Amino acid sequence: MTTRISFLGLLLALITAPALAQVTVTDAWVRGTVPGQKATGAFMSITSATDATLVSASSPAAKVVEIHEMAMDGGVMKMRAVDKLSLPAGKPVQLKPGSYHVMLMGITEPLAEGQTVPVTLTFVGKDGKKTTQEVKAPVKALTAATGMPKR
Repeated sequence: MTTRISFLGLLLALITAPALAQVTVTDAWVRGTVPGQKATGAFMSITSATDATLVSASSPAAKVVEIHEMAMDGGVMKMRAVDKLSLPAGKPVQLKPGSYHVMLMGITEPLAEGQTVPVTLTFVGKDGKKTTQEVKAPVKALTAATGMPKR
C-alpha cells in the first residue's frame, strides 16, 4: 500500500512539474524613484515553453500596474498600455526601457536601490488556462545602467 501511495505521489509530481515550469522570468529589476515620483517601470526577460500571453501584472508597491509599450509614432516616442503581450514558444521576450515594460503607477512610497518589489504576472496558455507567477524584482538606482543584456 505504501509503495502504491508513493508511486501515485511521484506520478502526480511528474504530471504537474511541466505546468509549473512553463514560463521562466529572468533579469527582473525595477527602476528606483525619487521622493514624490509616482511611477516607474519593471523590466525583465520572459520565456514561455509554449505559446502564451502575458495578460496582466500587479504589485503591492503600486495602485495601478499595466503592461506598456513604448514605440516611435511619427518620429515621436509614445507610451501606451496594451491589453496583452504575446510570448512565442521558446523565444525570450524582453521587457526593457524604451520598449515593452511593466508600468507601476501610484507608487505608495519611494523605491530605493537595495529594496525588492514583488510583481505578480498573470499568463494565459494556449490551452486557455491562467497561471500566475510572482517575481521578486530588485530595485536599481534611478541612474543605474539598465542591467539588461544587449541584444
